[in-house]
Amino acid sequence: MNAIRTVTDVPLDVIALNRLAFGPRPADREAFRSLGSSPEEQLAAYLDMQLAPDTIDDTPCEARLAAQHFRTLEKSLETLWQDHFVGGSSPPADFTGSPWEWRTLPVRETEAAMFIRAIYSERQLLEVMVEFWHHHFNVYAWDYWIAPVFVHYDRDVIRAHALGNFRELLEAVARSPAMLFYLDNATSSRAGPNENYARELFELHTMGAENYLGVRRQDTVPGYPDSPVGYVDDDVYETTRCFTGWRVADGRWGAPSTGLFYYDDDWHDRFQKRVLGRYIPPDRGIEDGLEVLDALASHPGTGRHIARKLCRRLVSDTPPESLVQRAADVFTANWQAPDQIKQVVRTIVLSEEFRTTWGAKVKRPFELVVSALRALQADVVPTGSFLWWYGQMGQPLFAWRAPNGYPDVAPPWTGSISLLHRWRFLNRLFVGLDGVQLDVLGQTPAELQTPNALVDFWAQRVLGRPPDEATRQEVVDFMAQGRNPDLPLPDDEREGRLPYMIALLLMSPDFQWR
Repeated sequence: MNAIRTVTDVPLDVIALNRLAFGPRPADREAFRSLGSSPEEQLAAYLDMQLAPDTIDDTPCEARLAAQHFRTLEKSLETLWQDHFVGGSSPPADFTGSPWEWRTLPVRETEAAMFIRAIYSERQLLEVMVEFWHHHFNVYAWDYWIAPVFVHYDRDVIRAHALGNFRELLEAVARSPAMLFYLDNATSSRAGPNENYARELFELHTMGAENYLGVRRQDTVPGYPDSPVGYVDDDVYETTRCFTGWRVADGRWGAPSTGLFYYDDDWHDRFQKRVLGRYIPPDRGIEDGLEVLDALASHPGTGRHIARKLCRRLVSDTPPESLVQRAADVFTANWQAPDQIKQVVRTIVLSEEFRTTWGAKVKRPFELVVSALRALQADVVPTGSFLWWYGQMGQPLFAWRAPNGYPDVAPPWTGSISLLHRWRFLNRLFVGLDGVQLDVLGQTPAELQTPNALVDFWAQRVLGRPPDEATRQEVVDFMAQGRNPDLPLPDDEREGRLPYMIALLLMSPDFQWR
């Protein structure tokens, strides 16, 4: 899977719908091409539409969500806390699961809803960005403290800010009970400061390890104090002090039990501090942390780090530095703009690099599964064996324990065991999984009877282009089984082999790339 197709082999609509969406459905490519007289016009129009998700009618997806009768997705944070944390061991009478299933119901329903939205929502770019930010601000959701409130983290923190302003998103994450519990800031006090959150705030959430200058005095950093080019350990330690007292109202140590963000001034380190060259006066309370968030959100190093990750997500595992810098400049110049993230995404997507790169990204398991189900027009209720088989590929949702999120480069997903589990899942789709209904025979025109015709129809359907010749020949040979591939197959052979022929196309390198 290390060959890269030249861009002339791949239409721009295929590139766009595999990166700004989770793969095209049968009618999506035609709809994309109707948006303009040239591929570039079509891309710009599609992007404009997707960057305004509130204007897109998503009634069919909303109906699917409603049909699942989810119990937690509309609950406020306070209600989630009372029902599933405080009352986590006492399920209501009409709930048939165990106490642990009741406690974790919010994360389990968020998991199911994320699959449904990714497969069926018309607001595809929003879903792509929601997934991106979940990895960037990773939280292990199946924790005792976090699972009961995870609906809030997905809905009110990540999803609400996914296309908005990074500084606002950063603060929403910092105040969320999910992140406060996950990185231990909920127990960080002036008497016992915990640097976990401050460390990841710098290293992962904002400036990145690329701007870490190690153990040295702050005043030795180039550009200090007005414009230090990077950060050192002392910046992390001082930031730890800035965020002492940022707690959750979890009923412990004098706090109320509401599940909301709770600032405890008695826990806050009141003395002066210095972060990234900024002098922070004493006795300012919560303002200390807010000023740090301003300093980080506006720093050019943060712009480069976030821009690089977005370019990696949307273009290539190793995006050109020129594109990264252009996107970073937009990020930093607009750090206070309400549509900052939209402007950065637009810069990346309308670049030549976006249009002329293909095969430099491999679909992770979530992208692979959702794109396959979209291409097949599957009817899916993600539950039971579907989730079990999906989890075997190594990317169960919200289950990465380290704070850096699932890897977004090819090597972790292209080893022999990883590929084996991909192939097993794709084959399993046609054998039977709980909640998945497929009718590939009904979607195949009856007049297509020969191996050549069947392979060409379904290759165009799932790939949007012909596969490479070697792959095509192998799939044709499978269908023909020694017969002339231009002669019609008997009905029983055509119907029996068709699902596995499609599985072979889905397993091909052509379908794994984006």
